[in-house]
Amino acid sequence: MASADRVYVDPSALRSLYVHDDRSKRFAAWRKRTDGALVLTRHGYAEMVNSIMHGIFRGDLEPGEASGAVADLDEDLRTGRLILADTLWRRALELAAQASREHTARTGARTLDVLHVACAIVLERTTLVTYDRRQRALAEALGLRVVAP
Repeated sequence: MASADRVYVDPSALRSLYVHDDRSKRFAAWRKRTDGALVLTRHGYAEMVNSIMHGIFRGDLEPGEASGAVADLDEDLRTGRLILADTLWRRALELAAQASREHTARTGARTLDVLHVACAIVLERTTLVTYDRRQRALAEALGLRVVAP
């Protein structure tokens, strides 16, 4: 069984555990094989909640579905399946700016994608879980292993 202790999951990928989409079944199977708690930064948590609630705005989710998804997310935090990780923001932002200088012109990575990759590195994670091709390119350029369950 794989271990979650060196894994950082991009919130847009993690969302598949809480809001059913075409990746949910594969992501849930990967999560079942991955032992331990996954880390989630506080800005990742905010992004998750916003993404779920934005589903109501887009018409993809009913309010009750969104509330249930956020409740499931909070339950996973309460029970330790997810842990909120504090990151050294000065270091993460410096690394994000440097990564942007060196790689964004080639990869097209967006700001939140760059911040998540920087947080993964600052939190000493070696694997990034993402479905985003630009984030993947940036993460690989910075030496992270990338998984897309």
